Amino acid sequence: MGKTFLYKAFLAKVWSERLIAIATAISGIAASILPRGRTAHSRFKFPIKIGDNSMCSFTKQSGTAELLRRASLIIWDEVAMTKRQCIETLDKSLHDIMECGLPFGGKVMVFGGDFRQVLPVVTRGTRAQVTDATLQRSYLWEKIRKIRLSRNMRVQSDPWFSNYLLQIGNGTEETIVDDYISLPDDIVIGFTDMKVAVNKLIQDVFPSLVEHATSAIYMSSRAILSTKNEHVDRLNAMMIERFPGEEKVYHSFNTIVDDPQNHFPIDFLNSITPNGLPPHELKLKINYPVILLSNLDPNNRLCNGTRLMIRALQDNTIDAKIVGGQHAQKRVFIPRLPLSPSDDISLPFKFKRK
Repeated sequence: MGKTFLYKAFLAKVWSERLIAIATAISGIAASILPRGRTAHSRFKFPIKIGDNSMCSFTKQSGTAELLRRASLIIWDEVAMTKRQCIETLDKSLHDIMECGLPFGGKVMVFGGDFRQVLPVVTRGTRAQVTDATLQRSYLWEKIRKIRLSRNMRVQSDPWFSNYLLQIGNGTEETIVDDYISLPDDIVIGFTDMKVAVNKLIQDVFPSLVEHATSAIYMSSRAILSTKNEHVDRLNAMMIERFPGEEKVYHSFNTIVDDPQNHFPIDFLNSITPNGLPPHELKLKINYPVILLSNLDPNNRLCNGTRLMIRALQDNTIDAKIVGGQHAQKRVFIPRLPLSPSDDISLPFKFKRK
């Protein structure tokens, strides 16, 4: 991408002058693409619950504060997905440690993002609440110089699709009731029966699956996206059946915190799949593609969103290979460890899955 190329050029220029540059992104997978990249929450120590009056969780005497004081450049990618309170919190914290009233304490900040893509997630939020959470609603927006990239580097081989995406993002594509968009027939699979339509989709996305099952390039260059986790689970169940090889099944161990009356039986816990957790029954095969759901080791690209291929399945570890990025082909061993307390899932109860 052109944006990533610019980031790397900025970082290389600053580092070549023996100055300090910091690269961050809102997600682990985006941060791993940047040289020495870290997630913004990890680098700036944002509190878990953030509000209009929050401050970063580092002191003026800490190593993080000293690093930020000495930094000549700070890059923050995917800022369009970030709640404005996070950016404002960093602004106030830099005012404090730099003892300077300029925006971000006088630091050179480079933000990157596209407001035509995914906006900040506001739980059960209305359209107005989501819009209010964006950087464009911050007091900092008017103080930021806007520079726009005009060419979509990802879809140069398909200009029609590129223009179609831009029309949707710019709001110029013709809409029908409730802002729905009619998809062109060329990119739609006609619906007759649910099972028939899904099988046709799988066949179109993964043609000759058995012959290419061992190819990392084949498996990492295609994917089926869905709107809900329940649909993803059904697609995964169909794909694992089609995939060649012997199947190994892993089962979770579920517990409730502070439930002496046993109001939530184990059978019920096994039936639910909260966001960010694998299903109770996880079926895997050798060479099967998987996506990591936790930030195990972001510095080595083992973070939420990393795509891997299974190389071996043990009782307590999974041997996998990273596909794509600067760490491609690197083999890693993922232990079957319990989640940390901070990974508890808040339902009507405290739920832990190992």
